[in-house]
Amino acid sequence: MNHHAPSDSLVIAGKTYASRLLTGTGKFKDLDETRAATEAAGAQIVTVAIRRTNIGQNPGEPNLLDVLPPDRFTILPNTAGCYTAEDAVRTCRLARELLDGHNLTKLEVLGDQKSLYPDVVATLKAAEMLVKDGFEVMVYTSDDPILAKRLEEIGCAAVMPLAAPIGSGLGIQNKYNLLQIIEDAKVPIIVDAGVGTASDAAIAMELGCDGVLMNTAIAGARHPVLMASAMRKAVEAGREAFLAGRIPRKRYASASSPIDGLIG
Repeated sequence: MNHHAPSDSLVIAGKTYASRLLTGTGKFKDLDETRAATEAAGAQIVTVAIRRTNIGQNPGEPNLLDVLPPDRFTILPNTAGCYTAEDAVRTCRLARELLDGHNLTKLEVLGDQKSLYPDVVATLKAAEMLVKDGFEVMVYTSDDPILAKRLEEIGCAAVMPLAAPIGSGLGIQNKYNLLQIIEDAKVPIIVDAGVGTASDAAIAMELGCDGVLMNTAIAGARHPVLMASAMRKAVEAGREAFLAGRIPRKRYASASSPIDGLIG
């Protein structure tokens, strides 16, 4: 199906993934819908809010790992709901214990409950602590290019700028910031937060992002499993379009086409 080089895969922390769509596991009506949507999305990396989801810390309750087994999916524990660096670091360490020493983690330190905007000062602090502690950190941040570079320099495995506030569905609000982040980066850049529909995901990929992470856009759709399928195609199409190289924008075609080369 893919006509581009088969070597086009996403590499995060030394591991290779065919899918560039990463999905969240919260906000679905039940674990069955979570599983169906994840499969329809074709996601290989699934993010899990350790403070809200049972992955073994509550024995006897339904366990997410029963429907999304770690031998089939890369489980990406996240620190959703943490508002301080210390809290985020503690949550990551708990997740590492629950997942038998698994070091990949998604760091988010939120600044306020209304906007869920990242507290970038606390995020930098937590990222430094986690990298020192041997974690592979995929970090959620604002779309500030200087900050994105700083997080890369700290040693984060992937930098994940928001497209718009978490859960807003507003789509990409600042293409130029994202472009600058992508152009300057030596680690994967994954748009995380703010996607609302398939075209938003395609635009992120057309800009040259390495992937898109989303939860609300799928889980909150009227038909989550169908939206997951749409997002899978959008991410693939956007990636292919980026690799193919679009034509430049012009107000109208130049005269080179039909009349050029006519005799006379």
